[in-house]
Amino acid sequence: MSRLVVVGAGITGLTAAWAWHRERPDDEVVVLEAGDRVGGKLGRVRLAGTWYDTGAEAVLARVPDAVALMAELGLPTVVPATTSAAVELPTGRHRLPAGTLLGVPTSSDGLDGVLSPDGVARVRAEASLQPLQFPADPAEDRTVGGLLRERLGDEVVDRLVEPLLGGVYAGQADRLSVRATMPALAAQLPRHGTVLAAAAAARDAGARSREAAAGTPDGPVFVTLPDGVAGLPHALAAALPEGAVRLRTPASSLRRVAAGFELEVGAGREVLTADAVLVAVPAGKAARLLAGVAPGAVEPLEGIPYASMAVVAMAFPGQELAAGSGLLVPPVTGRLVKGVTVSSQKWPHLSGDGLLRVRSSVGRYLEEEQLQRTDADLTAAVVAEVADLLGLSRPEPVETHLVRWGGGLPQYLAGHLGRVAAVRAAVADVPGLAVAGAAYDGVGVPACIGSARRAAARLTATLT
Repeated sequence: MSRLVVVGAGITGLTAAWAWHRERPDDEVVVLEAGDRVGGKLGRVRLAGTWYDTGAEAVLARVPDAVALMAELGLPTVVPATTSAAVELPTGRHRLPAGTLLGVPTSSDGLDGVLSPDGVARVRAEASLQPLQFPADPAEDRTVGGLLRERLGDEVVDRLVEPLLGGVYAGQADRLSVRATMPALAAQLPRHGTVLAAAAAARDAGARSREAAAGTPDGPVFVTLPDGVAGLPHALAAALPEGAVRLRTPASSLRRVAAGFELEVGAGREVLTADAVLVAVPAGKAARLLAGVAPGAVEPLEGIPYASMAVVAMAFPGQELAAGSGLLVPPVTGRLVKGVTVSSQKWPHLSGDGLLRVRSSVGRYLEEEQLQRTDADLTAAVVAEVADLLGLSRPEPVETHLVRWGGGLPQYLAGHLGRVAAVRAAVADVPGLAVAGAAYDGVGVPACIGSARRAAARLTATLT
């Protein structure tokens, strides 16, 4: 019998523990969590009597990792009633153009109104530019904003790409890596002379991949759980052996010994031995823990910054709204909020009780000054903006919850893949050690689950 110690009880750590337990049921699995709950950045509150996500509120159904895990655990899923979103711009409100790739257009069709006439002409003019020279070498990278402003103009970045990347990464397009945040586009760029052609090729390749995997490219883009996406880590913890998850038990040090590893854990510095260790915590904490066993990982881990943000969950009296799942709000509007999700219209299980449930987020990388407000002031400001954006006739909420995510989202800045490769190379030199999580392979729930499964498989192979 071997012992696996997982540091971190977020979705990554719990998935890794579950994967190990299913593969090696006779082994002991210990999951250490410094906080007082499981789930990491997946959280939920009781909003007017119903579980309501304050972290990720959906998972990509067309990326199989999350839905496959839900099926393994026997969890029923909910599909959205609508995913039709609009973008709020200084010139008015517009439906998002169809067929874009994280906001990157595949042609100039459907951009009228969203972009100005000059902005549409700028997109059309890409065909007359010098053919795009995007290096195939993964060590060479560019920022999303730098590339797209040069090829398609500022409006595409400011009005389409920025609100989408701001929602996913709480980041800035002018700092984020093309290769790390838009890998499908980056894979096509060296093969095509324009961004538009590369985006179209990436979109079509994605559709073919989904069709090959599921038999059809159709079906829901997103799904959730009846008790929220945050119910998934709770289900994982319940599926592990009793006592496997140890809350309020931080790991303060990790060292290599002849028999494997030793960790000092908890306030009493208990020494815990392990045959294998999987570190599934944010980059800064991972750097401190790995300093003694994989010192080459420290500098690249410390080069991954994090953005802070906040989510306000609101329940209003029931009232009529325009159709749609919500709004994207780019910085060019000068608004406080980044977006609004009308959950009562998006998710069938959050409607039907006469209340309007809405959530909104605040905060971007290097723009967190608004988060310095008091809880009451920030909540009031968000409620006022949401009421204005949605045109609420009854703008006084019956209940609100503010949840702050300090250091919530890793920033995939230009050169991110090089930093990840350096971390992995340093960790690979230590048999029985692995890292996984949002800092490496993607910030979405499916990406974290996939990262966990691959790390657990590598460790299993090492012990075997």
